[in-house]
Amino acid sequence: MTPAFPTLDALRATTVDLPQGDAEAAAAAAARQKILTKPPGSLGRLEDLAIWLARWQGRPIPRLDRVEIVVFAGNHGVTARGVSPYPAEVTSQMVANFAAGGAAINQLAGIAGATLRAVPLDLDHPTADIATAPALTEGEFLDAVSTGANAVTPGADLLCLGEMGIGNTTIAAALCAALFGGDGDAWVGRGTGIDDAGLVRKAGVVDEAVSRHAATDPLLLAMRLGGRELAAILGAVLRARRIGVPVLLDGFVCTAAAAPLARLTPGALDHCRAAHVSAEAAHRRLLDALGLTPLLDLEMRLGEASGAAVAVLLARAAIACHTGMATFATAGVSDRPE
Repeated sequence: MTPAFPTLDALRATTVDLPQGDAEAAAAAAARQKILTKPPGSLGRLEDLAIWLARWQGRPIPRLDRVEIVVFAGNHGVTARGVSPYPAEVTSQMVANFAAGGAAINQLAGIAGATLRAVPLDLDHPTADIATAPALTEGEFLDAVSTGANAVTPGADLLCLGEMGIGNTTIAAALCAALFGGDGDAWVGRGTGIDDAGLVRKAGVVDEAVSRHAATDPLLLAMRLGGRELAAILGAVLRARRIGVPVLLDGFVCTAAAAPLARLTPGALDHCRAAHVSAEAAHRRLLDALGLTPLLDLEMRLGEASGAAVAVLLARAAIACHTGMATFATAGVSDRPE
């Protein structure tokens, strides 16, 4: 694989002067919404969703012929601290389950009309325990970012991102605490179902990690506190912006993975929508910090891009109305007078 980002400086350089999408396509989509046979704004956020897709696909009539779901998987040394009720080997087992078609995301991808790929990232070599050492070396971090960037298919109509990795809600909480402030108690949740004692332990690990790896550079924080799957999501989000592919972010971990880009460059996540707000305690707080409004609130907390896959159905509804409805003129329906 050719590294998409051979150095941190090269990666940082790609976060400036980001494309802003196709304003003309968005304006044309907005104009179409005004002449469809409905009161203005009556489809609410479905209208906004159609216009957003038009902007980032670069066409007034967006489409969803090629929807892709990519789930990145990584393992974390911090699991040895007892921050999850599941052992680290579950990550590999779930990747095998994805391949066999037995996971929730397989079923949801099917009904969403999306292709699904699982991308394991060096699962036999967990990251370092973030409470005692940086999670990744610079080379490991950049390799994972490049893997994520290279996983984005040019010409995709919509990209859904998700993750799998035992222990990664701890990683995400630490990264959020470092990026946005607050202690472990403010950012940790129960993840895959940890008990009260485990929750206290988890918050303590987050506090130790943030104290050890204090930095102002969001990319350094992502390298020191994150994980391979989080780095890959960051790379995929950045590459998607560069090539005009709109993105649906899944839950807490996926959103945390993209958050360093927003801290580096205002508006860096404009091509992204939050598919849902999960039941993980800090996800809503993170979305608020990023200015992202979730499309769904279903109390999901599975990960593996499950919420993003469900949100594809909303996107399809938005486009169905945008493309299929008659205009006032073609339907012979009287519009309201100006």
